[in-house]
Amino acid sequence: MELKSRKDMNPEFMWDFTHIFPTKEAWEAAYKEAEAMTAGLAAYEGTLGESAAALQKGLDAVNAAGEKLERVYLYAMLHKAGDNGDPEYQAMDARCTTLYVSFQMAIAFLTPEILSIPEETLAAYMKEEGLATYRHMVEDMCRARAHTLDAARERMLAQLSDAAQTPDNSFTMLESVDMTFPAITDEAGNEVTLTHGNFGVYRESTNQRVRRESFEKYFGEFKRYINTFAAMYAGSVKFDTFFASVRGHKSACEAALFSNNVPVSVYDSLVEAIHSRLGTMRQYLELRKRVLGLDAINMYDLYNPMLESVEFKVTYEESNALVKEALKPLGEEYGKLLDKAYAEHWMDVYENKGKTTGAFSCGVHGVHPYVLLNFTDTLDDAFTMAHELGHAMHSYKSSETQDYANHDYRILVAEVASTVNEVLLTKHLLKTETDKKRRAYILNHFLEGFRTTVFRQTLFAEFERKAHEMEQAGEPLTAQSLNKVYRDLNELYYEGAVVNDLMEIEWARIPHFYNAFYVYQYATGFSSAVAIASRILTTGDPSDYLRFLTLGGSDYPLAELKVAGVDLTKPDAVLSALDVFQASLDELEALLKEI
Repeated sequence: MELKSRKDMNPEFMWDFTHIFPTKEAWEAAYKEAEAMTAGLAAYEGTLGESAAALQKGLDAVNAAGEKLERVYLYAMLHKAGDNGDPEYQAMDARCTTLYVSFQMAIAFLTPEILSIPEETLAAYMKEEGLATYRHMVEDMCRARAHTLDAARERMLAQLSDAAQTPDNSFTMLESVDMTFPAITDEAGNEVTLTHGNFGVYRESTNQRVRRESFEKYFGEFKRYINTFAAMYAGSVKFDTFFASVRGHKSACEAALFSNNVPVSVYDSLVEAIHSRLGTMRQYLELRKRVLGLDAINMYDLYNPMLESVEFKVTYEESNALVKEALKPLGEEYGKLLDKAYAEHWMDVYENKGKTTGAFSCGVHGVHPYVLLNFTDTLDDAFTMAHELGHAMHSYKSSETQDYANHDYRILVAEVASTVNEVLLTKHLLKTETDKKRRAYILNHFLEGFRTTVFRQTLFAEFERKAHEMEQAGEPLTAQSLNKVYRDLNELYYEGAVVNDLMEIEWARIPHFYNAFYVYQYATGFSSAVAIASRILTTGDPSDYLRFLTLGGSDYPLAELKVAGVDLTKPDAVLSALDVFQASLDELEALLKEI
């Protein structure tokens, strides 16, 4: 069936943009205000060190311009997300992007000028009540003082940063544009050309021949270019190591974690905790092999459904009720906010022609979050709704409590709020569902989340840590050496599975590796969320977690997570989450014996 155009969609299930600006004319007026405010920031350059009042005046101006611009930009971006093909929205979005670049250039003086103020003088300024809202931001700037170079060398590094994107850009061009894939024969005997998109579909096929053929032909193309991928990734690692060294960090890992004020010991703690429980992954793989009736489990047998498809039709209205019921442990106020989200059109529900695919949540400070869905009445859609509403409530509570300077939370805590909701929905379904096949389906869905988000992402984290250590030690990063590291890790994490010569090159297709030491946050976020949700269900007290949702970016991520009862400097949260994985695995194993 052909998709409807945006104008033919039912407004009942669409965003209401009048909460941001009542009309497009009002948006245009706000755009001009943001433009003028951005241009006016030049007047504050060279004045910030004159007095506490001058510093406050400059920061207030930057903050006000940033908030105005963000609201203008998000209005345009959200319109475009609803219909990417509309020329008017394309033009609005492009204008905002241009203005954003101008804003970034206009505030380039801010950090260097603040850091040029003598430390004692700046400390005295920051005691003034008018600067209280900026204390964390300035503290964060000062924390980087020891790793900030003189102006001339900073300019050189800034110029070099563009060249440092070359490995990433080259990866994108080769992987997304230049590479093509051969055809395979699908389940119906049709010849179809492999693409990045449909590889994921055929990887999940219930037909092992289709899975194997798609795996071999897909990774076979990566093998053809493996030396090129190795050279590109080695270049990226060299840049990471160079920048870390120049700024006085002990390692590239330390440098990457510095921005969130996270010690390397947190990274180590995650890896050690996962290593201590790899036996549970072996148990899970053995269960998959047994249920699928396989003599051996290959790496192309990890993504296909372990259980027969179970019909779970859940309409949008039913999902609203289901999610609200599942999230009752978070308290009455949280439930009222969910009602508010439904009533005030925070969610854009159904797919239309030109609409952005997937799902996201976007907070608008001082207004409310906007959630994009593409709802198709499945249980997965209900989980997606719960997930995105977790982000939305985090944004709403942070925006409600924090001013603009401190409202935006960091990626390390971002996935916690969304995953807490998914865990609570899982637990609610298991509590209320009596059909054994459905219960098994829900448990398997939960376990796959663990495998792909905790175990797999930690494997990735170990790989990039080892690659950077090799570079720092002067060991060559070649296709052969990188393949060996990746193969060894897969044989460790997936002991009992067949790791062949093609699986060892999977590292070459992972774009996240060009944003070094990022993926570990998926594993810590998921683990933290499972630990938090489990404690809420055990104690019946969500108060610490609800306080965590109000913090925004007012403190560092580890400090904020401690408010929610999670200390990532210790392995306890990860181990607690892995206890849940073990219990869920045992329950699934017992359940499958009864089906």
